[in-house]
Order: sequence, then structure tokens, then C-alpha cells
Amino acid sequence: MAVPDGSSLLTQIKQSRLTVAYCLALASGIVLYGYDLVIVGNVSSMPAFQRDYGSTLHGKLIIPSMWLSLWNVANPIGGIIGSITAGFVQDRRGRRFALALATIISAIGVAVAYVSNLSDEIDTRRGVFFLAKFVQGFAVNMVMCTVQTYMSEVLPRTLRGPILSFFPLFTLLGQLIGSVVVKSQAKHLSSIGYRRCFISEWPFSALPLVVAILIPESPTYLIRRNRIDDARRAQQRLSGAGAHVEAKIDELRLSIRLEEEQANSHPTTYCECFRGTNLRRTLIVVYASAVPVLFGLVLLARASYFLQIVGMNADNSLMCLEVGIGIGLAANILSLWTLSRFGRVPLLLTGLGITTVLWTTMGIAGCFSGIVTVWWTAAITWAVIGVCGAGAWPASYAVSAEASSLRLRAKTQGLGWFTNCFANGVFGVVLPYIFNPDKGNLRARTGFVYTGLCIVTWLGVWFFIPEMKNRSPIEIDQMFERRLPARQFKRWAVVDESDAEGGEARRPSE
Repeated sequence: MAVPDGSSLLTQIKQSRLTVAYCLALASGIVLYGYDLVIVGNVSSMPAFQRDYGSTLHGKLIIPSMWLSLWNVANPIGGIIGSITAGFVQDRRGRRFALALATIISAIGVAVAYVSNLSDEIDTRRGVFFLAKFVQGFAVNMVMCTVQTYMSEVLPRTLRGPILSFFPLFTLLGQLIGSVVVKSQAKHLSSIGYRRCFISEWPFSALPLVVAILIPESPTYLIRRNRIDDARRAQQRLSGAGAHVEAKIDELRLSIRLEEEQANSHPTTYCECFRGTNLRRTLIVVYASAVPVLFGLVLLARASYFLQIVGMNADNSLMCLEVGIGIGLAANILSLWTLSRFGRVPLLLTGLGITTVLWTTMGIAGCFSGIVTVWWTAAITWAVIGVCGAGAWPASYAVSAEASSLRLRAKTQGLGWFTNCFANGVFGVVLPYIFNPDKGNLRARTGFVYTGLCIVTWLGVWFFIPEMKNRSPIEIDQMFERRLPARQFKRWAVVDESDAEGGEARRPSE
């Protein structure tokens, strides 16, 4: 049922409660993603893991920069392949099948990590752990790509922003649970501690599999496969009794038909994502998908190890990771309101602007030594996750979910997550060489690196990202077809409903 744009967020959620409930269930896949980030990203801070997989430098156990970089890049490389695979599988077999397949692969990755320490050769142990991170990266990014596609297709336009804020919210929830598990096992002197961390990921892989079995298929996918009756039944399950199911199906069929006509019957391949106006739309998705990496999420996800390098002990560094995740969770809960109240572009610009200042102060503090520098660095990681968690981070997911056409959504989301994984891989390789003591040794001065990145990202958002808050797929299609500059999207308006099919639109009076 349509919800008036001016109604409260709570009213909108009540009107679409079944759809929101299914999206909430799908968030279990996002929890898996966040949990995996912390487990495989922060076991390296556990003394027992450093003993079994690391080496000694100046009397202190560390993970060599080469292997730390390889492990950091294993997950993104797997994610690159998993994201592209997700686009194919979703269009061939559906969103539910893609989600189920990804969770099964995730369980396999967990098993490989669990047995990675069995070899007597340290390089073999390191290599098997690399393989485990690769497989798990493939799986969890396939999960995220599928979940984002599904949510963007089934959510009403007024709820796309608030509900897509589930991504950072439940990513951080998974990270919080993972950090508690890592901290609880950190004092174990034997391998059982970090192996328990690995095996604890199995239940998080099983839950999205159950959800994949229970949820209805995306009506958009079913309509594109010409399964109209199945689409009606799926929409009925999503909307509930008394909802205007037929009107929603007609709207989706119209959107898809117009997109097919504009595409001149070109097949829905990855090449089509770079043809005509789809090129601009794909580039927007790609850019928005890279924003979390550019404002510092890769460093924040490895905060416990980074803070140890700055000078904090292992116990306090894990405590700081938990505090940071807690702050991020509170900020993401706030983002449910901010994304319903403010546009995507203002949230991105404000968050990136404040974050630029924060990273600069950390860089300045890094020019000095002492306990003040250590704790100021921790405070900045908390502040960045709080500021970006309330706006820029969830807004980037909303932009990437809205910009693509319905017919190319699965594959465009695949390209978006491909970019996110690629950027994660690049930063995963480069960052240890920047801050680790056996290489660049910048430590807290790494903040200056992110100062420059945030400035460049801010400029890209201003000139490149259009405002698409509360726009229907047909309206968004129209604006891209008319090649409107990014800053004119907010002021464009359709004259009346009959113009949606004919493509007539006007600027509202100012």
C-alpha cells in the first residue's frame, strides 16, 4: 500500500510492516558480514594467534606486513569474485537461491579456517588461513550483494533510505558480537581460543540460509522472468491482506517495460551496465560503494591491531574496539531518522566534512608521542564511526541501491560490491605498509592519509552524486534519460501520473 511521503517514519513502517519484517530477517546476512569482518580481521590481535602465525621483531610478536597484507586482501579478492557471481546467480536462479548458495559456501570457509593451524609448517598455516579468508570473502560479499538487491526492489520508496541503514547498523552489530567473542577468547594461551572464534561463525551462516528458504522471491525478478502470477503471490506476502497488490505489480511491470524499450531489447549483461545512460548510473553505484572505504572503514575495522601499533596494550585495544562499535550502533540507530528526514547528498557532505577535520587532528597528534596520543587516536576512531554512522555510511548504501535501473539492478549491485571489495583489497594491502613499524611506521600520522582521501571524496559527492530521496524508479529513469546534472535532480518534478509513461516532466516553480 502506498504511504504518504509526509507521514511519520513509524506510520510508514506500520503500513509496510510485513516488508520491513522480511528485510529485518534478511539483516541476519548483514550480521554475518560484520561478524566475519571482526573475527578474521582481529584474531591477529590475539597473542595465541600471533604465536602460531606470526614472528618476533625486537622481542615482540607481530604479524609480518607481507602476510598481514595478503590476509587483508584475501577477503576482498574473494569478494570481488563473489559479487560478480551474485549478479549472474540472482538473474539466473533468483535472489533466494543466491542467498542460500552463499551461506553454504560461508560454512565451508569457516571449516577451512578452523583447520588452518594443523600443519607443522608456519607458511602452510598462513596459506590455509589465506584460503579460508578468500572463501569467506566470496560468500559474505555474495550475501551482501543479494540482500541489497532484494531490499532495494521490495521496499517502498519512502522507506528505502531508513531500512537500507540496516546495512551499517547490522554490520556493526555483527562486529560488536564478534569483538566480544574475540575479547573473551584473547587470554587463552592455546589455539583453542582463536579456533573457538572461527567455529562460532557457523550459526551466523545458518540463519540466513533459513531466511532464504522462508522469504518470498522478489516480485521484480519474477516479473522479469514473466512469472506474473508468482509475482502477485510474492507481492501479497510482502504487502499483506488488503494491500494494493495489483497496483504495485502494474507499477513494476510498467517500469520494467519502459526500461526494456529504452534498452532496445539489449540483454541484461554486465556490458549493458556500461551502455548509454546506464554508464552514468553504474559509475554512481560504483562511487557510492567506495565511499565507506574512502572515509576509513578498513582502518576502523582493524582498530584493535592499529591501536596496538600506536602503543596500546592488547586488552585495552579490544575494549576500544567494542566501545567504537557501540558508538557506531547508536549512530546507526539515529540514521533511521536522519535518512527519513534529510537527503542522501547533505548527509554525505556533512559526514565527510566533519571526518576530514577529525582525521587531521589524529595526524597532528601522531607527530607526538605519549599516552595522550594513544588515547586521542582511540577517541578519533570512535568519533569517525559515530559521525559517519549517523549519515554518510548508510547514505552511501541508499545511493548505490537507488541509482541503477530495475532490469540491471542485480548486476549493477554486483559491480558496486566488486568495487567495494577491490577498494578494501587495495587498502588492506597498503595500510599495513603505511602504519606498521617494520615498514612505513606512520602509526597515528596515518590520519593525514585519510584527510586527503576525505577531501577528494567530498568533492566527488558534490559534483557527481544526485539526490534521489523518495523518487520512484520511473522518476529516476526519467531524470537519467534527460541527462540532468547531479544538482538538478532534487528540483525536478513529474507534472502528473499520466506523464510518467510518456516521459513528460517539468521543473517545479521556485
